[in-house]
Amino acid sequence: MAEHLTRSEAETEALAARLGAVFRGGEVVLLSGELGAGKTAFVRGLARGLGADPENVASPTFVLRTHYPGRLMLHHVDLYRLSGGGDDRELGLEELPGETAVLAVEWPERLSDIPWEEPWRVTLEHAGGDLRRLTIVAGRG
Repeated sequence: MAEHLTRSEAETEALAARLGAVFRGGEVVLLSGELGAGKTAFVRGLARGLGADPENVASPTFVLRTHYPGRLMLHHVDLYRLSGGGDDRELGLEELPGETAVLAVEWPERLSDIPWEEPWRVTLEHAGGDLRRLTIVAGRG
């Protein structure tokens, strides 16, 4: 487990880019935190680290799932609007990410179960002003 304090959205993205740069494929990153904590900014950084265009990354809240090609494909899922009751089973998430991709899931607590073994877990918390506290628990990969 590692804890980091970032002072801006750019620092949050830079931290995630360093993480994405060492990923080799097959990683799952579960992102938890309240609204505005920086989950999507973290995914933008992952995209940069994976060789995808971070400018294309936006919260996929209304489409639930988006994909960004790079050195590794980045699958980005935002479950905020999921109502529960097993809705997530229709998304086919258990088949992702595959060996040549990374899966980032915002709001994983809305899943009926976590189908991946040893996912990375990132918790983002407001720490006053623009400060964010990120707790990263390394997963397999």
